[in-house]
Amino acid sequence: MGIVITKILGILYVIPFYSIIGEKGGALYGYAYSIYLVFMAISSAGIPLAISKLISEYQTLGYYDAKQRAFKIGKQISITLGIICFIILFIFAKPLAVAILGDLKGGNTIEDVTFVIRVISTAILVVPVLSVYRGYFEGHKFITPTAISQVFEQVMRVLVIVIGSFLTLKIFKLSLTTAVGVAVFGATVGSLASYFYLIEKRHKNKQKFEEKELKVKEPKITNKTILKKIAIYAFPLIMIDIFKSLYSMVDTVTVVKALGPIYGTKTAESIMSILSTWGAKFNMIIISIATGMIVSLTPNLTAASVVGNTKDVHRKINQSFQMLLFMIVPMTVGLSFLAKPVYTIFYGASKFGPSVLTFYVFVALITALFTTAITITQVLKYYKIVFLSLFSGLVLKSLINVSLIKELYHLGLPAYYGSILASIIGYTLSLMICLVALHKLCGVNYEETIKQFINTLCGTVLMVIGLLLLKLIVPIASTNRFINIPIVIIYTLVGMIIYFFYMYKTNSIDKIFGEKLLQKFKRKNKKASQ
Repeated sequence: MGIVITKILGILYVIPFYSIIGEKGGALYGYAYSIYLVFMAISSAGIPLAISKLISEYQTLGYYDAKQRAFKIGKQISITLGIICFIILFIFAKPLAVAILGDLKGGNTIEDVTFVIRVISTAILVVPVLSVYRGYFEGHKFITPTAISQVFEQVMRVLVIVIGSFLTLKIFKLSLTTAVGVAVFGATVGSLASYFYLIEKRHKNKQKFEEKELKVKEPKITNKTILKKIAIYAFPLIMIDIFKSLYSMVDTVTVVKALGPIYGTKTAESIMSILSTWGAKFNMIIISIATGMIVSLTPNLTAASVVGNTKDVHRKINQSFQMLLFMIVPMTVGLSFLAKPVYTIFYGASKFGPSVLTFYVFVALITALFTTAITITQVLKYYKIVFLSLFSGLVLKSLINVSLIKELYHLGLPAYYGSILASIIGYTLSLMICLVALHKLCGVNYEETIKQFINTLCGTVLMVIGLLLLKLIVPIASTNRFINIPIVIIYTLVGMIIYFFYMYKTNSIDKIFGEKLLQKFKRKNKKASQ
């Protein structure tokens, strides 16, 4: 829930931010972030889950000294990687800008892109060590402080983005490039605020972290062994995030160049800004559900795996997929259905925005499933499958990206759908490799998950039918962004009622979430209401 709230904040701020910097500024912002995400993945992406997994493992076994040393070693690694990645990104900002824009004219310049990349590189000095603290908390199953830190980070980041860019551009009358530079610096400010919050929380809860639940004779575990384990756990996770970031990078270095001759540079950059910044914000809400589930699943799945409880491992894998599908399938279809009014509410009327969003949200659906599957595969230590899955999907995306853009254009379809379709195909291949491997190597049976998926699809189809009937009474969109707000609310409520009613009547909710979990949730709600 903390991650979902964070992503909701991340989408709400774009309403004023878009009106301040526009599509040209959005493209520039997206260029900086797509590069930053790759380097952030190298420096820190695998660290939180790796530390979480290792801390959970040593805590379960009662190896408390090794646990504390793992935390210290993790910090040392993250600080070193952060400094190295910052130096590389800062020095090579201009060559990266050249790779993105090439010789295209009429939009953002190479100097503009170079400047914002260098500004955002400062965040890499903070994010890696912050990620270690989050992994430490999650490994002890203290999920709440981590969630609060993420919300806190996002709040601070959003304040800098909106207030900073407004003051820079509208009050001090500085350049658009400077305003975007201030906005991307929000990543540094937010991560610093979150870092100091977690340090304070750890200091206040020091006794809880040092509690020894088991009294066992701890074997001698050297720092070299711990370092090796962190590397083994973190490297696949880092590769997962690097490859996911490279999907965006493929678009960053190919889409504008491919669309430029078709639509013109200015329009191509506008479409790219929707893919990299404005449309991507909606996708992150769907993907955040998978992210939140992974944060909770990893230490629990690790604990079940360490003690050899195969039945529990299979149950948690299937339940994770069932819960994920239950939530994201109707969300994705509903958002696609309401793409025009939703996009208009956030950004106003747009020639390409609603069209892009209608199809682009399905990238979020397949990405969420892929992220969950690849993380489970990694937790169970099927590292060869992890790399095969990642490499195969990215290579396929890279090979077909430009060709699909051109092919769809020749077929009379929107050319930009080519890059979206390439992402869906690439992620689907990666997902299928993981699912087949989990079945063959781990013995996971998906029969119940498939049944619940069919139920989820039926509920979603009924929801769409209901919304189509509602469309006969209530128009689906207006050119006025404020009139679209009640329209979206009405459609969302009707869709939710139809979907949840069907899922309740078919007992799918009980089967997916389990009666114990639902009873626990009801008891908490009852206490809260009292």
